[in-house]
Amino acid sequence: MGEHVLKSDGVTPPLDASKWPLLLKNYDKMMVRTSHYTPIPNGCSPLSRPLSEYLRYGVINLDKPANPSSHEVVAWLKRILRVEKTGHSGTLDPKVTGSLIVCIDRATRLVKAQQGAGKEYVCVCRLHGSINGGHKVVERALETLTGALFQRPPLISAVKRQLRIRTIYSSKLYEYDDDRKLAVFWVSCEAGTYIRTLCVHLGLLLGVGGHMQELRRVRSGICGESNNLATMHDVLDAMWVYDNFKQEDYLRRVVLPLEILLTNYKRIVVKDSAVNAVCYGAKLMIPGVLRYDSGIEVGDECVLMTTKGEAIAIGISQMSTAVIATCDHGTVAKVKRVVMERDTYPRRWGLGPVAQSKKLTAQPKELDKSKAAVSHQSNGERTEVEGKKEKKEKKEKKEK
Repeated sequence: MGEHVLKSDGVTPPLDASKWPLLLKNYDKMMVRTSHYTPIPNGCSPLSRPLSEYLRYGVINLDKPANPSSHEVVAWLKRILRVEKTGHSGTLDPKVTGSLIVCIDRATRLVKAQQGAGKEYVCVCRLHGSINGGHKVVERALETLTGALFQRPPLISAVKRQLRIRTIYSSKLYEYDDDRKLAVFWVSCEAGTYIRTLCVHLGLLLGVGGHMQELRRVRSGICGESNNLATMHDVLDAMWVYDNFKQEDYLRRVVLPLEILLTNYKRIVVKDSAVNAVCYGAKLMIPGVLRYDSGIEVGDECVLMTTKGEAIAIGISQMSTAVIATCDHGTVAKVKRVVMERDTYPRRWGLGPVAQSKKLTAQPKELDKSKAAVSHQSNGERTEVEGKKEKKEKKEKKEK
């Protein structure tokens, strides 16, 4: 009998959160402001959402096929998944293949951030003549093309052909074949870099000219080829399996929760009672904070999350980690983009003692206002009646 009794202990057992999913990973390493909050039974963990909601908050790391444009692919997925809205992480030319992050319904709110994230490509470039010095010369020319570069988009492009500056972070020449005049290289660059233009510049540097033969995007923001890459066929098959056999596991493997895109942001855990206020655009104040990551600076973008690991919004921090730890009032973060649907959690504002006392003091004033309005109205009516009488009397005099 005594074996099954919980014994009181002065030491809290260590918590290992290193294998917890998505935003809850290393939850135990976060700084604790308070552990006191009232859990609300609304919402649920991103991975265990009901399927309809799971799709609404979903993203697909798609392996884009060659030939259709990015917009066509996204429109097809919208039709296959039967959802209201889809968006993508940055246009790929029709012939280009590779990672294209497709956001569904509520996740489309993260599209702007994904479009601005860095990209990585593997490119096959054809040079128009043989190079004296071979591999080393090509490698040196490619190294020259790092840092900030001037680029004018190609003739056929999705943007206005203005001269602009784009940054190449790093590049690596994998292979150079002098017989076939082909160079294969990897490049990590800023969003909006045209690799087609980069190949032309490489050819000009080498003095022989060149053009892009083939291109594949191997990473877009945080998602790469090794992170659950799914093909169009996967999506189609997953929907077929679900429609015919009501098996969700394939579809849940193809579609990922949007929280996967936010795992590299600094996190702030919000009390359940403050979640809905943030969804309505309120600033996050100190009393609403449970835990927070170390290393937050003022002006950093951070993700506001629930205790269940759901993303509420992307915010801009107004306090550093040190200030959050020492302050007892003030704004922690301003909301930049709300992700969670309003009223997922119940309203909990206006229920505190201060708000209640404000309501009570406001009532008599409202009554006074209403009385004043009634008296003002009656005065107005009187003046109208008097004005009409005067007009009648004037008419009668004229007639006489």
